[in-house]
Amino acid sequence: MCGRYTLSASASELSDRFDATAPPTIVDALPRYNCAPGQTLPVITNANPNRFQELKWGLIPSWADDDTGGQINARAETVADKPTFATAYESQRCLVPADGFYEWVSDDGDLKKGNDSKQPYRVAFTDDRIFAMAGLWERWEPTHTQTGLGDFGAGETDNTTTDATGAIESFTIITTEPNEVVSSLHHRMAVVLPPESESAWLHEDTDTVESLLTPYPGNKLEAYPVSTRVNSPENDESSLIDPINDV
Repeated sequence: MCGRYTLSASASELSDRFDATAPPTIVDALPRYNCAPGQTLPVITNANPNRFQELKWGLIPSWADDDTGGQINARAETVADKPTFATAYESQRCLVPADGFYEWVSDDGDLKKGNDSKQPYRVAFTDDRIFAMAGLWERWEPTHTQTGLGDFGAGETDNTTTDATGAIESFTIITTEPNEVVSSLHHRMAVVLPPESESAWLHEDTDTVESLLTPYPGNKLEAYPVSTRVNSPENDESSLIDPINDV
């Protein structure tokens, strides 16, 4: 799976890489060293490919009864058929920019243990380049319009993912079988798109993009151990991506 990732690039580097503008909220929020589920994070959607948007990580399908939960990953093998993802796979795809992602492995190789008992590793390109993970996005709206929330003591709302109707825009990251670098850490990995395939992922039909949902070759990737401080999403500083030697 992909349950945590890094985006340590600046907003200007991100804009140059994807030829898309970043609003001030994204400029102020970068860099990020511990992107976690439930957070609002920058993505590029097929609906607006020239501008970054901030969506909540954890896809809520449009037909859901409420806004609880959210799927952070979608399996490439079933994404076209599973009701939670089928509509988005057909017409609502996105690029999720990153420059690394974290996986955890325990001393005894038991991949089913929780993160607290595992050693985190960061997987990234050897030159630490920015890349795009294949994602899907959705817009969920409540069955009734929410108005006057401030009058009821609701406090501030997150304007990056909601609007006056209470709608939430969210995303998920597609995973596939691991390559030779990730297989020793986890049985799944994020779909990393080659740069020349990013436009196709956003705009082509499902018959065309199905072939993109494969493991990225491992010859340009590396995995190295990092601090267990990554285990808490409350920690988000540059030292998290530094390699450690006492493993």
